[in-house]
Amino acid sequence: MTATVTSEATEPGGAGEASGLRFPDGFVWGAATASYQIEGATTEDGRGPSIWDTFSRTPGKVYAGHTGDVACDHYHRYREDVAMMADLGLAAYRFSVAWPRIRPDGTGPVNTRGLDFYDRLTDELLGKGIEPLVTLYHWDLPQTLQDRGGWANRETALAFAEYAQVMYAKLGDRVQTWTTLNEPWCSAYLGYASGRHAPGITDPVATFRAVHHLLLAHGLAVEALRGAGARTLGITLNPSEVQPLDPSNAADREAARIVDGLNNRIFLDPLVKGAYPEDMRTLMSRFTDLGFIQDGDEKQISQPIDVLGVNFYSPAYVSAKPGAPAAPDAPGTEGIEWRPPVGPVTDMNWQIEPAALTRLLERLQADYGVPLLITENGAAYSDGVHDSRRIEYLDGHLKACLDAISHGVDLRGYFVWSLMDNYEWAEGYAKRFGIVQVDYTTQERMPKDSARWYSDVIRRNGLE
Repeated sequence: MTATVTSEATEPGGAGEASGLRFPDGFVWGAATASYQIEGATTEDGRGPSIWDTFSRTPGKVYAGHTGDVACDHYHRYREDVAMMADLGLAAYRFSVAWPRIRPDGTGPVNTRGLDFYDRLTDELLGKGIEPLVTLYHWDLPQTLQDRGGWANRETALAFAEYAQVMYAKLGDRVQTWTTLNEPWCSAYLGYASGRHAPGITDPVATFRAVHHLLLAHGLAVEALRGAGARTLGITLNPSEVQPLDPSNAADREAARIVDGLNNRIFLDPLVKGAYPEDMRTLMSRFTDLGFIQDGDEKQISQPIDVLGVNFYSPAYVSAKPGAPAAPDAPGTEGIEWRPPVGPVTDMNWQIEPAALTRLLERLQADYGVPLLITENGAAYSDGVHDSRRIEYLDGHLKACLDAISHGVDLRGYFVWSLMDNYEWAEGYAKRFGIVQVDYTTQERMPKDSARWYSDVIRRNGLE
């Protein structure tokens, strides 16, 4: 195995400690993708429909009506893609499994042809010396489960744990690191509050039920996988680095506390500390009875994890503004305003502030103490293969990681988002995050300047 996220944390001052612009010995370098964004083949080999198949076909939901029907055709081109990863020197590859490929209706018979694809992909990676990191859920819920209530229905959490066991039985002899969920904040708030993502629902009651059942699904799956012998288990969040616009203003500080609760503590506290924050219970109670949080659920959610995946792109600055309506994807934030991005932004109009990543990592270390892995970080730019702005973005954020490590943060690795241009959810194919360019007409892959730059970073285990 070329790399592992389970290596012991380096003691300060030890031989592996980050020095200058070098990362600790054993630091894991990788790239990340997600099933619906790259695989295509949405109706092949027994795959059932997902909520994103349905959502992308709903008029007005996705840019230009784009779907993931073909995406990057990775389902057929995975060998070519793995060879490209090896050429770049990646030590690890984070990919997600499409639940509807494995159990087309979410709970019924296992589709062996779907399992076989991930079996082949895993062997191909290992054959090239690349460690596979599996994410079990990256937003493509089987449509049949959504028809029964989706994540607002407790039964979906139980079905997820069963699906996790199916995947471990197939790949557990070769896959060392398992991530249950990717960004449950997006699944819950974008899927059920603002409706900007699949399944496109706008219901705060369903939102908070989804938050809980996603977390419960994680806890049930961790317990099942641990019992089956899984070595390294975790979850990937997209925690916000939330700041009051005016730190000296008590109202702005209170606004930041509320947003931090909705974006961060409502997930992290039950995961690590075994209970929802009281202020978030109060906020949820404004919208719904909390009877869906059953006795024992919080203990189940807080199954010990070995690593916390962190997806980071941009900070948030908030202020108090009496009379402001709640943000569509943040129920309970009446009277709070988000400051528009300032300074340089990416094509997603996301503010670029690497120092915010350092602050976030230090906060996670101080408050939760779980080993960390950057599971996504990157930028959308339409610069083609000569993407100097992406290089600048990545360089700045890797230096932010080094700053955090130098301050004692136990950061084990970094996965760039994304390996290649892909289907960017509601943005369709309009935004390009890849370090490899994809021609969606010919499916030709062409490494960008950032890919070669990243390859040099990996080779040096550091920056110039």
